[in-house]
Amino acid sequence: MEVFGTEMLLITFIFVVLESVMFFYQLIYYLSRPQEKQRLYYLILLIILIVYNITGGLFPDPEIALPIVAQNSIAYGCGFLMASYFPYYFYKAFELDSLRFHAIYGVLLFFLLPFFIFFVIVYSVDNNLDFAIKNGVVIPFFYSFVILWQILKAIRIKFKDRNEESFIEVLAMYAAVIPWAAMPLIAYFDWGQRVEVLCTNGGLIVITFMFLSKSVKTARLEYQQLLELSLNEDKSSVFDENSQNYNLTNREIEIVQLLREGNKYQTIAEKLYISESTVKTHVRNVYDKTGVCNRVELVHKMEQRA
Repeated sequence: MEVFGTEMLLITFIFVVLESVMFFYQLIYYLSRPQEKQRLYYLILLIILIVYNITGGLFPDPEIALPIVAQNSIAYGCGFLMASYFPYYFYKAFELDSLRFHAIYGVLLFFLLPFFIFFVIVYSVDNNLDFAIKNGVVIPFFYSFVILWQILKAIRIKFKDRNEESFIEVLAMYAAVIPWAAMPLIAYFDWGQRVEVLCTNGGLIVITFMFLSKSVKTARLEYQQLLELSLNEDKSSVFDENSQNYNLTNREIEIVQLLREGNKYQTIAEKLYISESTVKTHVRNVYDKTGVCNRVELVHKMEQRA
């Protein structure tokens, strides 16, 4: 089923809408936490995927005011660009340094160069898309398996401790990009837009939901930490007020603070370089000033507003 009188299938349109919503959510989250570079690289991946789906769904269409040759070159170019970005994404987002050659130079030689030769130069000369596909995807097809193997090796080297949470993330992302190795076959045998969209989007949609789930968990944790920090700051403020209200001396305040931390008299004496008996004397004076009988009551009273 096509949408809006275009060549785009309904399933492609659904993926574009979902990915656009996810992109803007991730963008807002990133803008609030710009230090998360991994999310930035994933945003780039999402925008390339969205453009790839739009061009692949709309092109070629004679109703569009753009030459068919240019439409096909753009559509296939977005696919080659997406495949070329995967090694760079793993290289930068997960700091897989051993992928540097493939991420920077390998994709230029074995992905983008064949595209430029066959889908830009040759295709623009002879207008034979079938020839461009049959010859232009051969090298990328074999190189895609090299890339998959090199990424897997880099993951194994980087994440020796397989229990790390980041290891699960990178492994899930790796599983999501494996279907892209079939893209040259899909183009070569012309299996159609539906098969292409399902192969290229299915796994990445799952990964995006994983990112969303992680974002929610992180936000909840940060909120809890903020509450605890606010509570601690409030207690500290109340303690300072009560110290003044009960006319505690600086030495008595030091001792009460150490009592709040759970230190014993002997430990307090060692930290303040005074005798244990002096500590006990100060504590008795504090008890008298605050009207309490033991340490628990003292700590509770010092942290409560009068």
